[in-house]
Amino acid sequence: MALKKEKKNDKVVEAVLNDWRTAPIDAKLRATLGFLEKLTLQPGEVRPADVEPMRTAGVSDAAIEDAIHACVLFNVYDRMADSLNFHLPDAAGYAASGRSLMQRGYKL
Repeated sequence: MALKKEKKNDKVVEAVLNDWRTAPIDAKLRATLGFLEKLTLQPGEVRPADVEPMRTAGVSDAAIEDAIHACVLFNVYDRMADSLNFHLPDAAGYAASGRSLMQRGYKL
C-alpha cells in the first residue's frame, strides 16, 4: 500500500515540476505556488494584493507567512550554494528528500 501511495506522490511531484498550473493539486497549493513564483522571480513587484488569491483559496495568514519564510530561505540557500559551489545530492538523494517532504509535508 505504501509503495502505491509513493508512486502516486511521485506522479504528483512530477506533474508539479512540469507545470504547477495544470498539476492535480488543490487550490490552496496552486495559489501558494503562484505567489511564491512571483516572490522568487519578481520580488520587487510583490504587493499586498498578491496575497489575496491565497486567502481566497483558504490559506491562513500563518500558512502564508510560513510559505514566505520557506521561499525566502530557499532563495538564500540557492544563492549561497551557487556562489560557494555546495555539494548537491544525486537523484537518489533528491528522491529521498522528496519522500520525506511528502510524509511530513508543508502545512497550508
